[in-house]
Amino acid sequence: MSILKQFVQQSRHQGSFSGAAYAIGNSSGIIEQGAVGTLSWDGLSVESDSLWDLASVTKPIAILPLMVMLEKGECYLDDVIAHFLPEYKDTDKANITLRQLLTHSSGIPGQQPLYQTSPTKQELMAAVRDLPLRYAPGTDVEYTSQGYMILGDIIEAIAGSSLDIVLQQMVLDPIGLHQTMFNPPENLLPRIAATEYCEWRHAVVKGEVHDENAVVLGGAAGHAGLFSTVGDMSLLCQAMLRLGETAQGRFLQPETVRLMTRNETSSMKLARGLGWQAKDRHDSPAGDLFSLSSYGHTGFTGTSIWMDPEADLFAVLLTNRVHPTRANQTIKRIRSIFHNLAVLSIGNSVRKQGEANADC
Repeated sequence: MSILKQFVQQSRHQGSFSGAAYAIGNSSGIIEQGAVGTLSWDGLSVESDSLWDLASVTKPIAILPLMVMLEKGECYLDDVIAHFLPEYKDTDKANITLRQLLTHSSGIPGQQPLYQTSPTKQELMAAVRDLPLRYAPGTDVEYTSQGYMILGDIIEAIAGSSLDIVLQQMVLDPIGLHQTMFNPPENLLPRIAATEYCEWRHAVVKGEVHDENAVVLGGAAGHAGLFSTVGDMSLLCQAMLRLGETAQGRFLQPETVRLMTRNETSSMKLARGLGWQAKDRHDSPAGDLFSLSSYGHTGFTGTSIWMDPEADLFAVLLTNRVHPTRANQTIKRIRSIFHNLAVLSIGNSVRKQGEANADC
């Protein structure tokens, strides 16, 4: 058993999650993948095609249509919210830019349980508009799902279509992510990992998005809602490491991928790219060995993807660490150690391959 699988298995035995799927690799493909545990503590075994609630790993994927639109000349990063959404014209958010929304530097507060007082999509988005800014836009970084809800609306306004359809046509189909979706159909329930027992829904959540605000928004939003497999997330990572090239052709131009993935907030307290989380010098979920040019994203449910263009490697770890309760906080340490072991495992694999080639 590899050191990676041993570590993930050990984490499961310690109760950190009921199941996990992982993969590591580079721009050429997957080097190692595995599945551990069960989809719930008393459920079916995790398989390579098991589906996971990505939670906030949705964010960098859901805004990819905006990068396609940028390449088409339909927007640019200093466009403001009110240009696309007239309902924001007379609010304190009217002149917040796409760049500020994408980098979490908009000043819009995060961690807002708006679902508790806003039971419909219209009411919830009105509540987002009414949130008082925490600070002047462009002066600080605060992680905010609410800003990404607005980005979802902007994408729909530009495309004239719903976010799920836009994402399918502009991102999922071109990259070949055929197992990535909002609102998975009922027939896929046996393949989906359970998440939390939800007091609001009075049930263990399975097959419906875990994020309560996303539930009110219909399960498809800019901040959460996607379900996917370890294979699809590996394909996404490979496309990013190839600077937009996929098996089906070019998805984004190299300049756009570089733009998305550089640290836009180096003068602020947290490192953020456009949709992507850059690597902070301290306390990064990427661990110790990924380079400072690496980037990725994490999800509240226990998911993460991380890429390092400098070393040409990626790591995907999908778990249900909130099952059956979000009180379990061990995922933070697990991610960092997993990423350290991923870097070392890929390095060893490359060295062994080089030695084998030298012996030929």
